[in-house]
Amino acid sequence: MSRFFVALLPPQHIQDCANEIKQYFADRYASSGAQKSPPHITLQPPFEWADSNVSLLEDSLNKFASGQEFVPVTLHNFAAFAPRVIYIDVVQTPELMDLQADLMAHVESNLGIIDKVSQTRSFTPHMTVAFRDLTKQNFKIAWTEFEKRELHFEFKCDRLTLLLHDGKRWNVKTEFSFVS
Repeated sequence: MSRFFVALLPPQHIQDCANEIKQYFADRYASSGAQKSPPHITLQPPFEWADSNVSLLEDSLNKFASGQEFVPVTLHNFAAFAPRVIYIDVVQTPELMDLQADLMAHVESNLGIIDKVSQTRSFTPHMTVAFRDLTKQNFKIAWTEFEKRELHFEFKCDRLTLLLHDGKRWNVKTEFSFVS
């Protein structure tokens, strides 16, 4: 069994910017947990899947992605899940919210993947820059710095990304292109 999750990854220049912010949190606030994955917006939270059956998973995600259109994504400023997580805020557009709901329904009906936590709370798209290893004390200090900081990017996401955990960090396993 391996651990996977499904996400949207921004273009490289935005990943570079987010990685610089993650590095700042690691250097300044001793929070390096967010560096264990590329900058991303999680659509399907981590789940376990049999290694012998990865082709079924990939085929199903490819089928889903091939029926999707490009999704406009707007990253705007920062927000937080107090008292530990700070993230780049992702605007909740109808297209993004529909994509996430459709993906969750697809993996549940076609693959039997169900995330119990996601069923009990609404989807809050975000791009984490400081993770649960941020102490409550450092969170308070960092949040006063970041709550008013401005950041703005817009892009069209043209693919889904399947990420695989290697025991230490998350890595891109497979990308699935949208139609247009």
